[in-house]
Amino acid sequence: MRALTWHGTNDVRVDTHPDPEIINPRDAILKVTSTAICGSDLHLYDGVIPGMASGDILGHEFMGEVVEVGSKSSLKKGQRVVVPFTISCGQCFFCQKQQYSACDNSNPAAKQDASEKLYGHAMSGIFGYSHLTGGYPGGQAEYVRVPFSDVGPIVVPEGMDDDTVLFLSDILPTGWMAAENAQIERGDTVAVWGAGPVGLFAVQSAMLMGAEQVISIDHHPHRLDLAKKFGAKTINFGETHVLEALMEMTGGIGPDAVIDAVGMEAHGFAVDNVLDLVKQKISPGADRGHALRQALLAVRKGGRVSVPGVYGGMLDKWPLGAMMEKGITLKTGQTHVQKYTHDLLRRIQEGEIDTTWLISHHLPLEQAAEGYKQFHDNQNEWTKVVLTAN
Repeated sequence: MRALTWHGTNDVRVDTHPDPEIINPRDAILKVTSTAICGSDLHLYDGVIPGMASGDILGHEFMGEVVEVGSKSSLKKGQRVVVPFTISCGQCFFCQKQQYSACDNSNPAAKQDASEKLYGHAMSGIFGYSHLTGGYPGGQAEYVRVPFSDVGPIVVPEGMDDDTVLFLSDILPTGWMAAENAQIERGDTVAVWGAGPVGLFAVQSAMLMGAEQVISIDHHPHRLDLAKKFGAKTINFGETHVLEALMEMTGGIGPDAVIDAVGMEAHGFAVDNVLDLVKQKISPGADRGHALRQALLAVRKGGRVSVPGVYGGMLDKWPLGAMMEKGITLKTGQTHVQKYTHDLLRRIQEGEIDTTWLISHHLPLEQAAEGYKQFHDNQNEWTKVVLTAN
């Protein structure tokens, strides 16, 4: 089969790989029909996530047709399914609590030592990502093996095309959980750093959850225009002092809740961010946390901070004093995708949520390397890239 393969920093190629096979009775094999490039994939592209190996197949946002099933899979050949990016067994302590992204059984034992040393615990499995999360081949390929296929995949109802449901795999539930973690109350002001796919879905979700004022912060004009379509106010951090603007927009109190949808490669002009950039170039274990620092300083006293943005290593100059003195609540984490998919599918079917507006480009899988380059270099125009194998 053909698949997009990581070969090093800014080096991805479509190569030929063996077709996947059933390994466990709960497995299924999918023929991939659509797969998207995620902002998290760009962290791999930039080489700032540790644990990658040359030859790894990328991609964690995908869907397709079931072509083979193990004896204990609940799926049937011919079904169209969307697959959550988090691999979860459904039976461990964490899965039983619907904390699916903390699954104890999806990261193979042979892969657990590295993440235990870095994070204190073994991380759960993720498709097409670092060997810290299991090293599973991803879905930017013609075919993919889906472990625990009786737990994760969502069967697509008849009449719904790929573009309508593809983002149930990651970014829609990630934006929804980000807003949920912000504990939004009716009448709240919510500030969202980053108007990428997750940030835009967080804006949409916050509005649906009853926020009175949502403020989107970015420096890409087109992405900020997309946020305005949902009723958000906007701040272009390249033109405006963010903290001063937020205080003015909230009567000097600060936002009730803030969402960092940027993560470890934050942009900005502050001295601390320039130093972070230098450190990240020297060491992949160093994160650029300018957006998160700013969010922590901006949120009101007693406010809530939600962090869906991906961080992979260490961050210094952490404003711990502000967190403690202001009484801030902080919630983070990879998304418990399986917890949200059925509700979000219903909302899509009923017309409450639309996702198709985000897609700017469709490309064949063979042009995936160009898709990565453009999504990386031209983020204002390339808001979301969907790849198709045919």
